[in-house]
Amino acid sequence: MTIDHKIIFNEFKDYFFITLGLMMYTVAFTVFLMPYQIVAGGVTGLSAIIYYATGFHLENTYIIINLLLLIVALKLLGFRFMVKTIYAIFALYFLLMFAQAIMPTQANGLPIKLLGEGQEFMSMIIGCVITGIALATVFMHNGSTGGTDIIAASINKYHNVSLGSVLITVDFMIIGSCMFFPQFGDYIERAHKVMFGFCVMALENFVLDYVMNARRQSVQFMIFSEKWQEIANAIGTQMNHGVTILDGHGWYTGHKMKVLCILAKKNESVNMFRLIKMIDPNAFVSQSSVIGVYGEGFEEMKVKVKSSKSPQMLREEKEKATTE
Repeated sequence: MTIDHKIIFNEFKDYFFITLGLMMYTVAFTVFLMPYQIVAGGVTGLSAIIYYATGFHLENTYIIINLLLLIVALKLLGFRFMVKTIYAIFALYFLLMFAQAIMPTQANGLPIKLLGEGQEFMSMIIGCVITGIALATVFMHNGSTGGTDIIAASINKYHNVSLGSVLITVDFMIIGSCMFFPQFGDYIERAHKVMFGFCVMALENFVLDYVMNARRQSVQFMIFSEKWQEIANAIGTQMNHGVTILDGHGWYTGHKMKVLCILAKKNESVNMFRLIKMIDPNAFVSQSSVIGVYGEGFEEMKVKVKSSKSPQMLREEKEKATTE
């Protein structure tokens, strides 16, 4: 497969999984959250709040807000991200419109309650788990559902802040806005919707972070084997992994030996163990989880480097530039 074909295949794969994630999100929101008027976060949640309160179509509010936020996406996230964001916004717009059109409705115009009356809590749990997985699927393939996701992706690009943390902050303000809509009833009823919304926010973002971090989780292998050269060569050539060789000394035997240290993704563990066992079934291997691995082949260090120059030196350079 040539480089061009790889690029085309990766782009196709991204759009496929973005579409799949949007379809999952649409089903979860339309079938499990909307019928019970469960408040959610994000632009979709804000659009739903406006719909519950005024009757203005959800998908129309969603597209208007997102068109404004796309300007931010173009400047901060680049053209490639914006293309996929535009695709996701319009795809979700039509999916929401289509889903509401085909769903049987109640007397109040909302989709029917699939789980029946009094099942708000169970419907919330099912809906949030699916929407969390759906959002993670979209994010992991360089996409966005627009809205507050644009804000979260912009911050995550330049700072080591989890997507879930950013979304929780924005969603907190959106859900809290329910208190200002008298259409939801008295203060007790409004507070009830806000508390349900906070449960939605917490559960959805927990699932989002869990799925995202599970994919990124790394492990460290320490391999003790007499066939360390063969194992190191196999790991380097067959798995394209770097191997660090440490000098070891057995306290009991007094023998010197080499110890292999490898950092890898957690989902590569099975292949790693299989490769080691094929070469040396008697190898002694320890595997441990690591909090984070940064550098080539892993995560980027998203921190700002402070200038080593003193404030006095910076002032002098500034004055010199001004005079020149």
